[in-house]
Amino acid sequence: MKLKDTLAQNSFDYAYLTKRMYKYLKPYMFRIILGFLIALPVGALDGVIAYALKPYMDEVLIKKNMLLAYIIPFGIVAFAALQGVLRYINDYLTSWTGQRVTNDVKLGLFQKLVQMDSKFYDENSSGIILTRYLTDPEFASKGILDNLKALMSSGIGALALIGVMLYNSWLLAAVGVVVLCIAFLPAVIIRKRIKAASNATMKIGGNIMTDFNETTQGNKIVTAYNLDEYQFSKFSKEIRDSFDVNMSLVKRVSWMSPIMYTIASVGIAIVMAFGTYLVLSGRMTSGSLLSFVTSLLLLYKPVKTFGNTLTNIQTIFVSLCRTLELFDIEPEITDKENAVELTGIKEGVSLENVCFEYVEDTPVLKNINLNAHVGETVAIVGNSGGGKSTIASLIPRFYDVKSGAIKIDGIDIRDIKLDSLRQNISVVFQDNFLFTGTIKENLLMGNFNATDEDIERVVKAAHLDEFLAEMPDGINSEIGERGTTLSGGQRQRVAIARAMLKDSPIIILDEATSALDNKSEAIVQKALDNLMQNKTVFVIAHRLSTIKNSDKIAVINEGELVELGTHDELLARDNGFYKRLYEMQFAKSNVAAN
Repeated sequence: MKLKDTLAQNSFDYAYLTKRMYKYLKPYMFRIILGFLIALPVGALDGVIAYALKPYMDEVLIKKNMLLAYIIPFGIVAFAALQGVLRYINDYLTSWTGQRVTNDVKLGLFQKLVQMDSKFYDENSSGIILTRYLTDPEFASKGILDNLKALMSSGIGALALIGVMLYNSWLLAAVGVVVLCIAFLPAVIIRKRIKAASNATMKIGGNIMTDFNETTQGNKIVTAYNLDEYQFSKFSKEIRDSFDVNMSLVKRVSWMSPIMYTIASVGIAIVMAFGTYLVLSGRMTSGSLLSFVTSLLLLYKPVKTFGNTLTNIQTIFVSLCRTLELFDIEPEITDKENAVELTGIKEGVSLENVCFEYVEDTPVLKNINLNAHVGETVAIVGNSGGGKSTIASLIPRFYDVKSGAIKIDGIDIRDIKLDSLRQNISVVFQDNFLFTGTIKENLLMGNFNATDEDIERVVKAAHLDEFLAEMPDGINSEIGERGTTLSGGQRQRVAIARAMLKDSPIIILDEATSALDNKSEAIVQKALDNLMQNKTVFVIAHRLSTIKNSDKIAVINEGELVELGTHDELLARDNGFYKRLYEMQFAKSNVAAN
């Protein structure tokens, strides 16, 4: 599934969002409820301050009650201090809870991410994955509680202020509330625009992240091919697109605040004019009017910035919906309901009429039949793009065959539990990925239960000891991101040692030496020979000189198995495909040597 095609369809279905988020909110419900309860008096205290102005005007300024002249100001200060303390506690609770919910959502998403299959990573760039799995959850989870708390506090404050207004004059209150409702109406029309802009921003953000990743990971290519201007121009375009999308939203939304503010100001003017008439006619005291106008001003205060606030809130809901959609994405490669455990290999691996395609109606493999018995080494050779590495990807179920079957001991690998299947297979690629950390930490990824004696054994078998002695901290040396401090041959030997430590009965070597020079290849080949002992091995090879001793050599051309036999058998075939490949490589080797 392409992540950029998910459009947050249920962004404003609040019942749906609440139901989906409940499992993440439930563990912290006590703190959430406590935070909401504290938000009630925080908002309500605004009404207390507004109400206090009525007795201050009527009793102190007009009737000269000096006792209240001292009590009311100190009371307002006390209430403001209490409100400040409660607001601090509320902010702390909300931040704590928001961060914990965010962490739980990220953990849940990462757990889903590591289970996704290869097709998912083929279809989605690293930038869009990072944006969707990190940025959206961070923005949505932390923001949702803040805004719910703010809405509740503002709502309670509004009710308290409306109560004060009704107490002072129900007639004026009716005018004020009607105008307030009219002022809020424009906000309803911007939701679709917010969702469209947010989705567009998400896509552009993913492209920007991809530009950063490609520039950092491909820095040598960027430098070697003088691509700095090209990368900069591409990045500049993404930045401009991001600016255009954001300004388009601002242009369509920012008019709300001045319009709402104007409507609110009209309401205040009407109330003041009508209130003055009521005071002059003796139907309302000056203190009541002052208290009422103060309440109305406090009530209309959020209206001035409501457009921007609502934009933020609804953008959060769009991000939240996109985040929840990620939990609905399921990998295509999964366990069947009654999948079995694979406890070992007794007979071997067989490919039976295997057909496969990455893109629909574009076959990559066509009716491949191939057997590898226990202890045999089967080499797969052929021209580039013929489908050799695809076979290496199908055996551990990085992808599923379109038709036919791959079987281990007569059991279709689709009927075997994935963890069990992959535990019985070790893969050494042409460009092996090493993780940030030490050499030892990378080795232990093959078997976290390995002892120091096990590690020492594979270090010798993989000829790692030849360069570990030169490392500053030996096996505990840091190797940098992707093992950048090691040479290509050294990285390959670490990967081979990791596979040795896993000690799986099936080994897949996918062009494991093709990128190495002759000296490095000779050392790595010794390590591979040790790895392959007593294993069922598939060797995807480009250099035919490395697979002469294989039990079988399968020649793949344009997705078809065109020849099968030993090295000597295939060379004995007149005009054979393998023979032509071998003679071409032999001729190239002689030219290079001369």
